[in-house]
Amino acid sequence: MVDLNGLSAQEIGRRLRVARETAGIKQEVAAQFINVSRPTLISIEQGRRLVRIKELQILANKYGTSVNALLRCESVHTDLLPRFRRLRETEDADTTESFKLFNNLIKAEVELENLLGIQRKRNYPPERGINTGDVVKLAEKDAEEFRDFLGLSRLPINDIFSIIEEGLGIRLYQRKLPPSSKVAGLFTYDEMVGACIFINANHPLERRSQSAAHELGHFVGTRQNPEVLETDEKFLSREERYANAFGRVLMAPATSFSESFRYLKQITATTKKVTRLIIIRLANQYNISRESCVRRLEELDLVNKGTWEWFKANGGITDKDVKEVLGSTSFVDVAKVDAERPLPFRMSLMAHATWKQELLSEGQLSELLNLDRIELRKVIDEIELEERDSNELLKLAD
Repeated sequence: MVDLNGLSAQEIGRRLRVARETAGIKQEVAAQFINVSRPTLISIEQGRRLVRIKELQILANKYGTSVNALLRCESVHTDLLPRFRRLRETEDADTTESFKLFNNLIKAEVELENLLGIQRKRNYPPERGINTGDVVKLAEKDAEEFRDFLGLSRLPINDIFSIIEEGLGIRLYQRKLPPSSKVAGLFTYDEMVGACIFINANHPLERRSQSAAHELGHFVGTRQNPEVLETDEKFLSREERYANAFGRVLMAPATSFSESFRYLKQITATTKKVTRLIIIRLANQYNISRESCVRRLEELDLVNKGTWEWFKANGGITDKDVKEVLGSTSFVDVAKVDAERPLPFRMSLMAHATWKQELLSEGQLSELLNLDRIELRKVIDEIELEERDSNELLKLAD
């Protein structure tokens, strides 16, 4: 049985179920919207009973979507948001909004890729699993082998985000969340869309790098389970302990990290002391926070346990200290700049191409991208201006 746009009753039913679950609406409530019994609604969602146009219009409205979005052939309908909801017994408004933002970005990007015929290449290692053995030792071993898979040897990781996006083909989004949000990162996997990582762009670069390494731990160890990384999370499940250990080893492998630390001690005047200068240099070399640097040294028994607490009690290691050691820098945090845009830049380019090729109207793009018409117009005009400037430069070259 086939409905509008060549979609089967089963596919439309599945899309309606996903939309209902995403909206957080129970079956009995949805059934009341269209004056049918709950068993009838179940039949519709299973594709055994074809939904009527009037019912489709009512349900789309109640679910916060549109008939057009439900019936568009390239439209992506996944249950990422309900999976996150089932993951957590309690969630605050900020966490819920982060799920929605992540979910919307994924669905919009995949649909744009489908419209433009873009095939995203995946370079995924096998999922390891963490069901048996010492979870920390397992993570350390897996992280070392993952480094070998990436061809990193024992070198520091200068740009973990490029590895995620370009090396592995994982979808990565760095967007700003409300200042009150406790979310540092999110991970989810779906066979249709692949692995996806979200990083809170409010955090400084070194912390975002650590969050990304943590989420890669979930990608390698427990890919099938969605994950929420929160600031100062107290309860650590087996999965979290694995991801924490994996992230530490990925960013600061024991052998090279220890060698770098010993070398820095050798070339300083006070070889028996662990100075702020050494910590700042080492943390900068491995692109991790000062705290993570000291905690890793403690873990490897290269400094006394409690060293970080001593630093905290004695003035800490401040940004001013860092500037005095490393000097001022003109470094631009590209991801933070991109996070100020209405859309990630790559999605802006795809949105512009979709509009230029008349694959979607402005209204459809506005709905898909969750932007009002004015914001969307600014995105399109910006790319148009850049294209005109590039064409003028080409003319000058001729």
